[in-house]
Amino acid sequence: MEVIATSALTKVYGQKRAVDQLDMTVHEGDIYGFIGRNGSGKSTTLKLLCGLARPTGGEIRLFGQPVSNEAARRRVGVLVESAGLYPDLPARENMLLKAACMGLVSPEESVCRLLEMVGLDPADKKRAGRFSMGMKQRLGIALALLGGPDLLLLDEPINGLDPEGIQEVRSLLVKLNQEQGITLVVSSHILGELAKIATRYGILKDGRMVQQLSAEELSARCKDYLHLRVADPKAAVVALEQQLGIAKYEVRPQGEVRVYDKADPARVNAVLAGAGIPVQELYLHGQDLEGYFLELMGGEEHV
Repeated sequence: MEVIATSALTKVYGQKRAVDQLDMTVHEGDIYGFIGRNGSGKSTTLKLLCGLARPTGGEIRLFGQPVSNEAARRRVGVLVESAGLYPDLPARENMLLKAACMGLVSPEESVCRLLEMVGLDPADKKRAGRFSMGMKQRLGIALALLGGPDLLLLDEPINGLDPEGIQEVRSLLVKLNQEQGITLVVSSHILGELAKIATRYGILKDGRMVQQLSAEELSARCKDYLHLRVADPKAAVVALEQQLGIAKYEVRPQGEVRVYDKADPARVNAVLAGAGIPVQELYLHGQDLEGYFLELMGGEEHV
């Protein structure tokens, strides 16, 4: 089932296209890692998905219904940019106030359970305005979980957390997905952490979807390979096929060859030298999500 489906989704602010003809699909059960540089349109997209902003053009469907459908929107929990907290109220009172606004009946037990789940003490009287950034993020996630949503939209949910807090939130998100069946869309600039939980990815650039792929597809594209740069790549792969039995490789622009079969770099170099093919570059290359993202974006800039 498609939990989110957008078609040519567009949002224009003045002369800027914050979201541009965006086609995005999130399936039931996904932990969807939403990736893009600062200003790429991630937060705007999340606001459009939850009804906090109106699209200039295109279509959004939630659970098969138009985004204007109130029943569909009530199945969505949201933490976009930062939690909207009442600074003079403790965490528990913030939760109870939102529960009252949502029309929830007898929410006390649920409020305490959710606060404990995110590592906050329901009995703590400390005002939210005095919380650290990490505590505010935890409270924001708890607020988003009120009402038992089927879909959570989380914008930088681990922002401001220390390593222990990041691990706790990461475990919480996986638990919500695996044990409660909640579909998650999570944007984060900490790509190493996102790679530990995401099952699918959407990569955004200048408001456009560059690529959507599964974790398995990403793993296949990020696998280790032997990088070669030679003057004659066609002759090089023929020599490697014939003498080393190499079958998994990719010929790329500017004389680059990527060898995915396991091969001893020294033997590869010897074979090519013996065939009279000068080797300009030869090294083992490993890539993770961050490396793949930077390569796709065409340079090292902040995410």
